[in-house]
Amino acid sequence: MNPDAASLDRLHDIVVPAAAPWWPPAPGWLWLLGILTIVAIAVLARTAVRWQRNRYRREALAELTQLENAAELARIGDPATGDAVALGLSELLKRVALTAYPRADVAALSGPEWFAFLDRTGGTNFASGLGATLERATYGPSAHEWDTDESGRAFAGEIRTWIRQHQPC
Repeated sequence: MNPDAASLDRLHDIVVPAAAPWWPPAPGWLWLLGILTIVAIAVLARTAVRWQRNRYRREALAELTQLENAAELARIGDPATGDAVALGLSELLKRVALTAYPRADVAALSGPEWFAFLDRTGGTNFASGLGATLERATYGPSAHEWDTDESGRAFAGEIRTWIRQHQPC
């Protein structure tokens, strides 16, 4: 080897450092991961609470479907089933309202006040005559005169709309 410090024999290649490791991550990434975890848990908890709060809606819609199926049977020729369907639709609507709103506000309502309440809270059209038709069918002396084909479907459709759209207090 040449003792001269400026000699080219002493020249070496550039040494490249090793690549930065992926693990453990930098503290900034750990903070971001922690914040995202907290947000994900909060969203899941909120979704679970909302799902549980709307359980009564899902159950009411399932019962409404059962009543609609019974109405189809009543249309075939059993007037007693038609009376039971009319009463079931009315009861279902009242039970859902009692679940969603304070009993003091809902329990005493009947007739036009009841239908106005339903229209105000759910954006439906019960007060325009459809509610009176159901009321006559449910509590009138000749309840089996109710046309379960048209009136029943229209009323069930309005109930479905109200169940989906009302905003509980």
